Amino acid sequence: MSKTITAPQPSRASLLWRKWRFHINIFLLLIPLGFMPKYFADASLFRGDSGLGEREIGEIQVGPWSLRLAELRNEAPRLTGPAGYMKGFNIALCERCRDQVKAIYLRLGKPRSLRAAGAIFFGTPYRMGAMLPVPEKTKTDAELWITMEGWDGAMHQASIPLSQASPATLAWLNKQGGNP
Repeated sequence: MSKTITAPQPSRASLLWRKWRFHINIFLLLIPLGFMPKYFADASLFRGDSGLGEREIGEIQVGPWSLRLAELRNEAPRLTGPAGYMKGFNIALCERCRDQVKAIYLRLGKPRSLRAAGAIFFGTPYRMGAMLPVPEKTKTDAELWITMEGWDGAMHQASIPLSQASPATLAWLNKQGGNP
C-alpha cells in the first residue's frame, strides 16, 4: 500500500503576500522619497548655501561693528530637556570687524554684566550659531540683547524687539499665557 503525500494548501495570507510583495516593497522604497525635499533643504541651510537661516532679520549695528542676524527656524522654541525651551539664531560678522571681535553673546533681556551676557555664538565669523534659552514666563515686550566684546576689551551692546527677531517665539509666548 502506498500513500500519496499531498502538499498543504497555501493560506490566503501567503497567496496575498506572493501576489503583492513586489508592489509593497516598491511602496516601502518610495516612502523615504517623500522626506527628501525637507532633508535637502535642511542640509542646504546647515551648509550655508541657502543663507543664514529660514528668516533673516537683517543688518544690526552694534557700536562700531555690525552683523547680520537670522532666526535658524521660523518656529516656536523647542523643549530640549532639562535646559528648557531653546531657540536657534545665526549671525555673520561684517567683513571689517571679523578680526576685531572676540566674542558675541545673545540674551533675552538686558544683561547685568559680562558674566551674565547670555548664550555665546560659536563657529566661523561667516556663520556663527547660538541656542538661546527662552523661559516660558518671558514678557511679550522683551528684547534680544546682543553684546559684542572686542580683542581690545571694548564692549558694545544693541537690542532688537523680540517681535522683530522672532515672531514665531512671540506667538508661542502669547499662546503660553500668563505673560503680563
